[in-house]
Amino acid sequence: MNLIFTCGGTAGHINPAIAVANMMKERHPDCRILFIGAVSHMEEKLVPQAGYEVRCLPGSGLSRGKNLAALKKNIKAVQCVLSASKACKEIFREFQPDVVIGTGGYASFPALHAAQSMKIPTCVHESNAVPGVTTKLAASRASRVLVAFEESVRHYKHPEKVEVVGMPVRREFIYDTKEEARKELGLSGYVVASAFGSQGAKVMNETVADMMALEQKDGFPFHHIHATGSFGKEWMPRRVKDNGVDYENCPSLDIREYIYNMPAVMAAADVVIGRAGSATCNEIAASGTPCILIPSPNVTNNHQEKNARVLEAGGGAVVILEKDCTPELLYGQIKTLLADEARREEMSGKLHAMVRLDSTDRICDIVEQLASR
Repeated sequence: MNLIFTCGGTAGHINPAIAVANMMKERHPDCRILFIGAVSHMEEKLVPQAGYEVRCLPGSGLSRGKNLAALKKNIKAVQCVLSASKACKEIFREFQPDVVIGTGGYASFPALHAAQSMKIPTCVHESNAVPGVTTKLAASRASRVLVAFEESVRHYKHPEKVEVVGMPVRREFIYDTKEEARKELGLSGYVVASAFGSQGAKVMNETVADMMALEQKDGFPFHHIHATGSFGKEWMPRRVKDNGVDYENCPSLDIREYIYNMPAVMAAADVVIGRAGSATCNEIAASGTPCILIPSPNVTNNHQEKNARVLEAGGGAVVILEKDCTPELLYGQIKTLLADEARREEMSGKLHAMVRLDSTDRICDIVEQLASR
């Protein structure tokens, strides 16, 4: 069996594809797997680290603006799609895929479009409640459309092709225990992990940088692992230093660009802080780690807040809107959770109850059905 996964842009699109690829490799050890993404994006790092080959092509996202700059960007995006689609067809003739699976991001559209034009079965997974542009464009000709939320089905013209499967997460998020993870990472005491997407979020990096000064004032009551993202890797550590915190010589602070071993870190943490993309919410639920979610206000249809409110209503999350999130408020919420072990245990149990643990298996079943055709 030959499979092509196409995704890109953010870890939220890439990690679900890796989860499915890993499961397919377990089921079919002789299965050949290839990833297709876009140049200069996270897939160039994450996919090889997961042990898979990735071919990255030029790509550009669409702009919703109506000015001249937006028009130029959209013309470039169309040119990239045409060029990348042609390149994908050449790859397909060489690789002979049985199925092409897309998990989101504009980088996935050329491969899905090329596969559909060549009559190769395609499977599209949409992680958010409201379909993105790529999913909308690819869904009408896709063999199957897979969604994470029941409410998503109504957004598609052909509901008979849509199946609710949840969000695939890597097995490590489900099976790592706190004790195993802490032993692996060499950690003890309270542990807090924070990250705001693979690219980072300026406002939240500023908030966390200023909060680290409060941690220092209290004598660093917990070990704090923070991912700056690609946009914050230069200036965010400088801001921490400007606040009088010598993080490089402080064993309680671990500032890095990206948390590549997130399953272990999340399992080891007492509290995790982050955005509320679908992938993040499902990974948190699978790990059962009590969380503080600060939804991004800059997303289509405010879907991150909707995701966060689901976890909050289920008793597994504390939600703070970005406009309200000061360093003092965030630090206070962390200390409140760390001081209440019973509440954290209750939150953990409720998070576990929310996640669909068989999501990856269900997607693999569908991929096998498509391949058998």
